[in-house]
Parts: sequence; structure tokens; C-alpha cells
Amino acid sequence: MEEQWIRVAGVDDVPAGEAAPIEIMGLNLALYNVDGTFFCTDNVCSHAYALLSEGWLEGHLIECPLHNGQFDVRTGRGQGSPITEDIRSYQVKIDDSDVLIRLPD
Repeated sequence: MEEQWIRVAGVDDVPAGEAAPIEIMGLNLALYNVDGTFFCTDNVCSHAYALLSEGWLEGHLIECPLHNGQFDVRTGRGQGSPITEDIRSYQVKIDDSDVLIRLPD
């Protein structure tokens, strides 16, 4: 089966050290720029409904704005209390100046 890559942003759309919300094909995602390397995860915290793109990005960790839970943007793994469930992460690639994500099969 052919991989499905979807353009979600341009490389200049998300400044370094920032996160941006992305809604595409019914998915609510967050796109992160960590020193020029892009990562993508679900945008909704697994602990309580809050948008991670409204949180604080420090290095590879995004902190939820509601209860300060943290996730590693590279893997979606929760980094301790109050997080008990990881979030999904998505493969990202750069094609010229486009940021693409691979959607799940």
C-alpha cells in the first residue's frame, strides 16, 4: 500500500520553538518546530481536554496548559504525572519548503 503523505504547513509557517494547531481530515494535530526539526502529535492532551498547541514547548517537551503534564513531541510519550496515557505521534518529512505528515493507514 502506498504511503499517504499530506502537506500540513510550510516550513516558515511555524517559527522555531513554537507549536501550531493543524486540523486536517478530521484530525486535531499539533505541529512543532524544534530548532528547525518538525514533529507532529495529537493536539488534545490525553489527561483532560486541553490543546497542546496552546502549551509551552521547551526542547522536545510540550507542556499542557491545563495541568502541566508533559509529552515528548518526538514520540508522544507522557512524561509522568498527571499523564497516564501517551498521545499519537506522526511521521514528518520536509519536501522543499513543505511540511508533510504521514497519516495512519
